[in-house]
Amino acid sequence: NVSLKVSTDSKHYFKNQVKVGLFGSGVGLSVVLGFSAAYACYYLLSVAKKPILIAGGKKFHQFLRDKCPVVSETYYPTFWCWESRVQTLLRPFVTTKPWVNYRNELISAPDGGQISLDWFDNDDSASHPDQATCPTVLLLPGLTGTSRESYILHMVQQSRDLGYRCVVFNNRGVSGEKLLTPRTYCAANTEDLEVVIEHVQRTIDKAPLMAAGVSMGGMMLANYLGRKGSEVHLKGVVVFSAGWDVFEGTASLEKPLDRFLFNSYLTSCLQASVDRHRIILEKKYDIDHVMKAKTIREFDERFTSIMFGYPSNDDYYRDASPIHKIKSVQVPMLCLNAADDVFSPNHAFPVEAVKQNPNVALLITCHGGHIGFLEGLWPRQSTYMDRVFRQFTSAVFENASSLDGLH
Repeated sequence: NVSLKVSTDSKHYFKNQVKVGLFGSGVGLSVVLGFSAAYACYYLLSVAKKPILIAGGKKFHQFLRDKCPVVSETYYPTFWCWESRVQTLLRPFVTTKPWVNYRNELISAPDGGQISLDWFDNDDSASHPDQATCPTVLLLPGLTGTSRESYILHMVQQSRDLGYRCVVFNNRGVSGEKLLTPRTYCAANTEDLEVVIEHVQRTIDKAPLMAAGVSMGGMMLANYLGRKGSEVHLKGVVVFSAGWDVFEGTASLEKPLDRFLFNSYLTSCLQASVDRHRIILEKKYDIDHVMKAKTIREFDERFTSIMFGYPSNDDYYRDASPIHKIKSVQVPMLCLNAADDVFSPNHAFPVEAVKQNPNVALLITCHGGHIGFLEGLWPRQSTYMDRVFRQFTSAVFENASSLDGLH
């Protein structure tokens, strides 16, 4: 009986303990509620903020505030992944990949190479049914990106909803086409981009054309605008997560954590692309030496700077940095960067150069990482970056006259 009583008492004891537990006692619940309240306060006070808009001219500044309200709205990053590296790493995995049916076109380059363009014709456009005059957006992906990247597909989707046509410029050798000459691409060389723009403008000579570039695509686009000045006939340009100073961006990516998370992976992607075209590239370059590179800087020293004839890698990096060419841009250009982007450190943003050019505006969010800009509880669909793209693209095409005379 004593044994039975002890056993029964034990059962009651443990049963009550399980019932009370951490939450039943009120202590655990208080801790959770307290932590949640503190986190919410921190998020609202320190994380969710309005972006900073810097523009070189009052007219462009006012145009953006009137026609692109997103530039004045508070950006609320996804509350559970607002840290820059997490935003950068998660975007390719959590955002959807809208289905897009492209029409591929291969065009010839002056050196005998070929360039792959992916067209989304948007034949069913209700707002612009005439294909001859349908507004068109030229899209430039990032370092190793193609027309199948999620951020490109989302911009095509936004353009489709607006009734516009898109064409994606794939850099040489990255989208499955054969490399015909021992040459690929880099941020500094804009010869292929010039060929593409001239071809597109000849093909749709009655349609207005603007361009959007992401990361290295944005750098290439900004370098092109700076070099060509008044010769550019694009209606407008929007650039996302561009690396403005390659020296600073490379140094940032060589810090231990960022080297582990990003640098090594991107280097291996570049090497894989080179290895795919080894047969033609090894005629001019030491591919085995290139394949031993451990960082992007080493890859550029052994391959990119040599390919494009620079005396040194520093000369290449200097030429590839758009920060030096902002002053010469003569087309309305909006640039979106996150202040916490490890690929493009905020101390290297071209703030002073932008202030001196009435054609350029720089939009800076506190968070967003590199091509991240996730927002919403579960960021499967459009991001803050997509909203900026949609509003600016629509504003340029539908209110072109408002941008006349920015100089």
